[in-house]
Amino acid sequence: MKYTGPKIKKARRLGIALSPKSERFLERRPNPPGQHGPNRRRGKQSDYGKQLTEKQRLRYQYNLSEKQLRGVYTKASRKQGNTGEVMLQILESRLDVVVLRAGMARSIFQARQMVSHAHFRVNGKKVNIPSYIVRIGDQITVREKSKELEAFVLAQQVAKTPEYVTANDKQLTAELNRLPQAEEVPVTCEVSLVVEFYAR
Repeated sequence: MKYTGPKIKKARRLGIALSPKSERFLERRPNPPGQHGPNRRRGKQSDYGKQLTEKQRLRYQYNLSEKQLRGVYTKASRKQGNTGEVMLQILESRLDVVVLRAGMARSIFQARQMVSHAHFRVNGKKVNIPSYIVRIGDQITVREKSKELEAFVLAQQVAKTPEYVTANDKQLTAELNRLPQAEEVPVTCEVSLVVEFYAR
């Protein structure tokens, strides 16, 4: 799913920055959207409500549909280890996410679009599927004709590459060098509540 709705409104609703622009807006207006703003009285959130909120946070940070995220949970639950951590490892292995973590895009929305437009090669072969699972050691490169795009320059100015991704800003290459641990993944979400939501 490619989310095309108002990203700033969604970011304020979930309390997380979904793009550099929404990050600036959240600094000024951290309260959820609505005519009453910060003065609105809010009741105590139920356990289900907390689980739903965390699930939605995870969904939009990776720009996935409900069906896609449930599929990731199902796949993770069949593997050995902590289901929440395995979910994050699967999500962080997606091509659009590796592109984002390597500093080749400013947001997950831009990363998805750039992958769909075939700007990247994996081990020398064209891949335009955002959900493509990158294996450890795969070489991700930018197509020669795309290297002059201003988008790559702008993205590198705000990028903070995590340790489990190796990136070369000059050659515009990236590699997933290992699977991350849950605490290393730069997402705002209690994954255990997401697992509880799907395990109901």
